[in-house]
Amino acid sequence: MGDLELLLPGEAEVLVRGLRSFPLREMGSEGWNQQHENLEKLNMQAILDATVSQGEPIQELLVTHGKVPTLVEELIAVEMWKQKVFPVFCRVEDFKPQNTFPIYMVVHHEASIINLLETVFFHKVCESAEDTVLDLVDYCHRKLTLLVAQSGCGGPPEGEGSQDSNPMQELQKQAELMEFEIALKALSVLRYITDCVDSLSLSTLSRMLSTHNLPCLLVELLEHSPWSRREGGKLQQFEGSRWHTVAPSEQQKLSKLDGQVWIALYNLLLSPEAQARYCLTSFAKGRLLKLRAFLTDTLLDQLPNLAHLQSFLAHLTLTETQPPKKDLVLEQIPEIWERLERENRGKWQAIAKHQLQHVFSPSEQDLRLQARRWAETYRLDVLEAVAPERPRCAYCSAEASKRCSRCQNEWYCCRECQVKHWEKHGKTCVLAAQGDRAK
Repeated sequence: MGDLELLLPGEAEVLVRGLRSFPLREMGSEGWNQQHENLEKLNMQAILDATVSQGEPIQELLVTHGKVPTLVEELIAVEMWKQKVFPVFCRVEDFKPQNTFPIYMVVHHEASIINLLETVFFHKVCESAEDTVLDLVDYCHRKLTLLVAQSGCGGPPEGEGSQDSNPMQELQKQAELMEFEIALKALSVLRYITDCVDSLSLSTLSRMLSTHNLPCLLVELLEHSPWSRREGGKLQQFEGSRWHTVAPSEQQKLSKLDGQVWIALYNLLLSPEAQARYCLTSFAKGRLLKLRAFLTDTLLDQLPNLAHLQSFLAHLTLTETQPPKKDLVLEQIPEIWERLERENRGKWQAIAKHQLQHVFSPSEQDLRLQARRWAETYRLDVLEAVAPERPRCAYCSAEASKRCSRCQNEWYCCRECQVKHWEKHGKTCVLAAQGDRAK
């Protein structure tokens, strides 16, 4: 698996074989935490494998052992926990945990899984998801719909919280920021699913084209481009978990996320299978024709295949629209979200109460033991190897060369930024340092 190994081949297989779905009540428990750590290791190893071009053993193991549906179910389960249970914690006024990191790990779990699925689906393994590909399409649609809605309300939340906010309010803020990144990962996963459009089931195609009308949703994403913004007259783009200022000479260059949208549109509109299923109503025609304004010569130079899409749109201007189809069609429907909601309906308060008492109120000794396990999972040499670029200052996001001397986890560009960030970083830093000493 390359010179820098986090997992040996035999160890990786054991971790993959042990993956299972957890009830919402057990999220954050000892067994769940162990699986979360295992998923993080698999995630980092998959990135390492891709970085050094050593094949894709993690992806192959997940497919071989039929664990992709398990990942999809865990993804939707933690999404539901964040929507139904996490808000209950935030409303409890007397819940003031000494450390919110155990809860943060559950909140972060969704990001870990979608990142691993992005790596897996890059290799066109839709068949390995089996019937859960329908659930994954619904999941991606939910995330992209929220992304469009958020861009219409001023864009993603900023990273800096209020000085007066308590730990749970800070955690809510982090969860909102994470939701934006998760949605962008969901966009990539959806694009990889569209790469397999020729082999998708009729039910999946119908879900994508008729139920959710994904082509029109993708047009809205291009219009709003939530991963781009103007700050101080400068163009910024979101990539690698942070905003970057784009140099004037690079502003005509197609961003990775814009590219994902265009490729997904190409797959959904020009595939013969999709064209046979997509009903071009007057609404859809009006939305799709907006794409013509974006198809500039500069864009076509970077994605020459879009010339076929340009021809399709030119033909579309002369095409008669169709009324919505009312055919009676027997098809599969996604079932994970509805099943989880049915199993837990009316129990959200009880689940939150149980987790408050038995999961998210650990003793100081439990926290130190957990900190040691986190330190073993998030090895610095591995984190630096999988990082997409040079470290950035935790306070101002400038390129950083200095690391916190106590915990060795956070980076800073100067002493001044480290001092300003200490109030936010201090508790986590002390806990991490205690975990290292406990080894």
